[in-house]
Amino acid sequence: MEDLLKNYIQKAPEIVFEWNDAPTGARGWAVINSLRGGAAGGGTRMRKGLNKEEVVSLAKVMEIKFSVAGPPIGGAKSGIDFDPRDPRRGEVLQRWYKAVFPLLKNYYGTGGDLNIDEIRDVIPVTEPLGLWHPQEGIVNGHLKASEGQRIAALGQLRSGVSKIVADPRYTVEGQHLAVADLITGYGVSEAVAHYYRRWKSQDLQGKRVLVQGWGNVASAAAWYLAKQGARIVGILDIAGGLLPGGDGLGLEEVEALFLGKDGNLLRAENVIPFAEADAKFWDVPADIFVPGAASKLISREQIDRLMAAGLQCVSCGANVPFVDDEVFFGPTARYADQKIAIVPDFVANCGMARVFAYLMQPHVSMDDEAIFADVSRTIDDALATVHSVNSADTGLSTTALRIALEKLSR
Repeated sequence: MEDLLKNYIQKAPEIVFEWNDAPTGARGWAVINSLRGGAAGGGTRMRKGLNKEEVVSLAKVMEIKFSVAGPPIGGAKSGIDFDPRDPRRGEVLQRWYKAVFPLLKNYYGTGGDLNIDEIRDVIPVTEPLGLWHPQEGIVNGHLKASEGQRIAALGQLRSGVSKIVADPRYTVEGQHLAVADLITGYGVSEAVAHYYRRWKSQDLQGKRVLVQGWGNVASAAAWYLAKQGARIVGILDIAGGLLPGGDGLGLEEVEALFLGKDGNLLRAENVIPFAEADAKFWDVPADIFVPGAASKLISREQIDRLMAAGLQCVSCGANVPFVDDEVFFGPTARYADQKIAIVPDFVANCGMARVFAYLMQPHVSMDDEAIFADVSRTIDDALATVHSVNSADTGLSTTALRIALEKLSR
């Protein structure tokens, strides 16, 4: 596995597109690790301080993710180094997507990611440019379908991703939340549920959960976990934190926080300042940790403190969550994987990638249960394969990565 991983990390990406925005000084990169299967896919993120190396890392993770979620294509990622709170954000996105339009039309499919929303940001900008859907490049480059099949696949993508979820098993009743708003967080929660069922023969009733971040992924994962009986004992967000003590927060309280968030920020009367919350968060006794904020934030000291307080399982909502991951799966990730159960990002947060793959298939059901059950089943199948090789509580990420790299090397 070490040789496979080394070769995979060191292999140069097939395409690196670099962009400089003269009016604002924003910089952007579209990295296509490979055009395996004729196309590549990966979302667009924006944050101040982002660099090319981060985008390369994420593109490689996406290729691993597609080995789990399908379709069998290459990994890609777009990243823009710009403050997402800057009022010129919309102009930057318009110029970025205009610049990368030829890639998006022919062989690259994108979507939302950190600080970029699929429905509210990507589609409104790319549609007027002439894209039927941000995944059109994958449909054209990978499926190589007839015109009728192409139109059908794009139609399913257009309606399925933006579809308002109505089934109360999967959404907060009375809220107009789309599949794209919920599916990644749902997958992160299902990864936890499948881990406890397969490895521990347990459900999530009474399990204590710490959540980092409060954007779409983290907040939705917390809601789904609470819906299965888990208790949220801490939330740490850039806007502050909540450390409720006692039995933590149940479904009703988590739902109120989910609905009350300000964009991707935690908002509540009892939120304490970030520094105060950060000093205490890592020592709160918990069974489950969901890193759901930005990449490369979790240090070895923090994971040691979590483990000392009883941590059993990490379900990675964020891509490449550990601080020293370099490309990915660096020293801290390896260290933690030898101590506790780490469900890796390319399994836990593959929900949106899987929805895209599902909707590209001909004549699929478009109801809520079909879409959400397909994501749950895909994650469970991946973990079942891991469990068949390694039934221990440790080494899950190492095993999953070896399986994926062997598949990609064939």
